[in-house]
Amino acid sequence: MAGEGGAVHSIEVTVNGETHQVAVEARRLLVHFIRETLGMRGTHIGCDSGNCGACSVICDGQLIKSCMMLAVAAEGCEIETVESLGEGADGLDPIQAAFKEHHGLQCGYCTPGFLLNAKTLLAENPNPSEAEIRRALKGNLCRCTGYVNIVRSIEAAAEAMR
Repeated sequence: MAGEGGAVHSIEVTVNGETHQVAVEARRLLVHFIRETLGMRGTHIGCDSGNCGACSVICDGQLIKSCMMLAVAAEGCEIETVESLGEGADGLDPIQAAFKEHHGLQCGYCTPGFLLNAKTLLAENPNPSEAEIRRALKGNLCRCTGYVNIVRSIEAAAEAMR
């Protein structure tokens, strides 16, 4: 089937626990699918070249940059966006609460990517060292230079989650 923008494919993808069956253009990036087709605006578009990490999501348990994946490649995948967070008593995930308490965000544009990066890291390593946190964060950029507080936030989240 061909649409105005090229070939169209039907995909089934689960995002934040909800299954979607949607027709998408073959060339549509996952980040645009999430934001425009599903209306989930928490996943930000930063560089469109895989450098900044603002578009990071979790796909089948792995942190990925959604600007580097076509939506059709997500067929059958389980994806988590930043909207999946926020299940604590105060409406915040422990990672979000730690970012709030320890000033791990400034302008907030990069924050969704850092939150999901932290979630992935802490799922794999519940007690990371500062060096391990910094190594995990290499794929996410903060233009406001909030790295010290981001690292502190992730350390606090790890402690709260133990």
